[in-house]
Amino acid sequence: MGLHWILAIFMLFQQGQYPDPLVIEQEGMAIVEMKRTQYSHPLPGVPLIDQDKLNRFMDDLEKKVEKPPMNATLDGAGRILPEQAGKKLDRKIFTEQFYSFMFEGGFSKLEVPMQPTYPRVDSELLSVIKVKRIGQYATYYNSNNKNRSHNVSLAAKAINNYVVFPNESFSFNEVVGKRTKEKGYLRAPVIVRGEMSEDVGGGICQISSTLFNAVDRAGLKIIKRYSHSRNVKYVPPGRDATVSWYGPDFVFQNKYDQPILIRAYASGGQASIVICSSEDINEKKRQVPSASKKLPEEVRSEMDASGTK
Repeated sequence: MGLHWILAIFMLFQQGQYPDPLVIEQEGMAIVEMKRTQYSHPLPGVPLIDQDKLNRFMDDLEKKVEKPPMNATLDGAGRILPEQAGKKLDRKIFTEQFYSFMFEGGFSKLEVPMQPTYPRVDSELLSVIKVKRIGQYATYYNSNNKNRSHNVSLAAKAINNYVVFPNESFSFNEVVGKRTKEKGYLRAPVIVRGEMSEDVGGGICQISSTLFNAVDRAGLKIIKRYSHSRNVKYVPPGRDATVSWYGPDFVFQNKYDQPILIRAYASGGQASIVICSSEDINEKKRQVPSASKKLPEEVRSEMDASGTK
């Protein structure tokens, strides 16, 4: 029998003498257990640790323990709400500790090692890029249509305080995410193949269209922009930007050498979007026609927030 076989069998035998399972804790609370046999190869003569299984375990563990960082934001009065650091699994230290458990023993509990994560936008940056308005646009809607108004407000909140750094692209679908009932979106009128219909998230195209006109005024580069199959009344003809989770997206790119900040509001029948940046930005604004303040005719405006008449 070769030496590597003897060493492998010896190590497997040694594992049986060590505590099992290993209890992973966070702040003293048990969150998951690991057993040696689940993460070692059954055959001697090969590396004992199944690294693929260990990596998958760490993927799942990270989802349980991760605390994402929070960017600094502006409240409704323009005051800065400070950023908050986050934390995530320190995979390098965890791997070292797990190997020690496997081959040396001596402990049966492990406090999950964490490392700090930091937000993209801190208070200092926000204080610099909030000062200069380089583009803005407002559109209007019938606030009596509760479902549609609710969706417009949700979409505005999703893009509010978003910062686009130089050469970065902004995708409406990626930032806002899928419009679902679980996220609070309600059924409201939409345009499907030129016909009025009703679906979850109806009304959000008013926010994407308002955003398109604001960033166009600010001189940002439009990457993707599609019009509805029929004219909409909340923007001038040809000035809309339709979006759909499984279909068209609205995408623009920040070609300036300064970050830009999106400020979005929707309340009381008005959707407003302002594009801000620092005093150092050398913007090249474009002329964009304003939206009419005349309220468009709404479909099923008598529906309440539960979707019933």
